[in-house]
Amino acid sequence: MTKDDVTPDAMSPDEQSNRADAGPNASPARAAAPQDAARLLRSAAARLADAGVDSPRVDAELLLAHVCGLSRADLTHRLLLGRPVLGVAALGDAAPGATALEESAASAEDRFLNLVTRRAAREPLQHLTGTAPFRHTELAVGPGVFVPRPETEAVAQVAIDEARRVAAERGSVLVVDLCTGSGAIAIAVHTEVEAARVHAVELDAEAFVWAQRNVAAYPSTSGTLVDLVRGDARRAFAELDGTCDVVVSNPPYVPTGAVPKDPEVARHDPAVALYGLGPDGLEVPRGVTRSAARLLAPGGLYVMEHAEVQDAAARAMVAETGLFDPATTHVDLTGRPRMVVARRNRSPIMEDSHP
Repeated sequence: MTKDDVTPDAMSPDEQSNRADAGPNASPARAAAPQDAARLLRSAAARLADAGVDSPRVDAELLLAHVCGLSRADLTHRLLLGRPVLGVAALGDAAPGATALEESAASAEDRFLNLVTRRAAREPLQHLTGTAPFRHTELAVGPGVFVPRPETEAVAQVAIDEARRVAAERGSVLVVDLCTGSGAIAIAVHTEVEAARVHAVELDAEAFVWAQRNVAAYPSTSGTLVDLVRGDARRAFAELDGTCDVVVSNPPYVPTGAVPKDPEVARHDPAVALYGLGPDGLEVPRGVTRSAARLLAPGGLYVMEHAEVQDAAARAMVAETGLFDPATTHVDLTGRPRMVVARRNRSPIMEDSHP
């Protein structure tokens, strides 16, 4: 939907005021004025709030910044200084002619209104902008790959802290990310621990393509990349058995039959990245845990994300293997129990214990 598709009855009070103030013969260049951009933001935020979006103003600002080719901070800066927003960034720093500015502003407004419509239908913000922030990185995401969440940054932090500790002692550290999805955790370790050799595996074909793209965007200072392979996390990297210092994973863990409450997750995140199979959702995590035990050296650290209601079950899952010291539960940034952490003990893996 574009602005020309909106009837007066369907417009917000701000939008009706804009059109009434402008008059029928007003120049389209008004769309480039900061006060009009501010009105667009207020109208968009109200529409997103009515649609149940959790952070309507932030989402509206991010969508407008995306359309204008600006960061959110740059958008705010331009508005505060009373500088034009819509269409200016697309035309560069040189002063554009009135006609070019009008056309660029109108195009930007149309694109913004279209994105707001899609966001109001609960299409993920990250699918609309094509990127998702994760720690110090900006990852490419879209349909077919799980969008990394802020809570997973805490999981990555535990793996990074351990990798740094080992690297400080030995000069190098070997890390494996199982079920890497977009590559978020693997890339975080790779970019934040210079001495780390990082391997990652993803089974799903669509997610693997996104991971390849993200891995290629983050070479180390020496030019090395995360070693990314497509395959089954339960069997990947057999050549590394018994040698890894850290194994980290954000596997699918939603129980079969459970439906995520957020439409962005239920409708758009790939099912293969959500559902962990079995009545408790931990069938896939059990396989990942056995694989972690296979890969880790004695004393190596295992870190796995889980749902906040699965903390006891996740500790029991780790204990059932007999291959780890007693597991502990760590919390995310909001204080919710979201990951199980355990060290590999010295018990050998019996032949029938292999996944």
